[in-house]
Amino acid sequence: MVYDKANELARELSHSEEYQTYKATRAAAMENETTRSLIGELHQLQLRAQAAMVSGQKDEEALERMQKISELLQFNQQASAYLMAELRLHRMLGDVYKILADAIDLDTSMLSDE
Repeated sequence: MVYDKANELARELSHSEEYQTYKATRAAAMENETTRSLIGELHQLQLRAQAAMVSGQKDEEALERMQKISELLQFNQQASAYLMAELRLHRMLGDVYKILADAIDLDTSMLSDE
């Protein structure tokens, strides 16, 4: 029963406005090779910075490069739309995870921004 509901939720998520917008904006942004490369580098740097934070460090080089790439991508309408759609999708998925975790009294304090 739980797996049936999970599959139902997956279908709902794949039809959600957030996902549909993400999918469309991603396709448009990834048509340009330079944009695709910058977005890929941005994602890699985000993972690197997060890994450093988890280990109690701060990767200044990654943060500075992320800032520069983000500034460049702001001026690209397709890239900017994609990154905003990606953020909204991640936020929705985080909210769903929190709802599920709260239902089973799982500690999610490490996920909060506060």
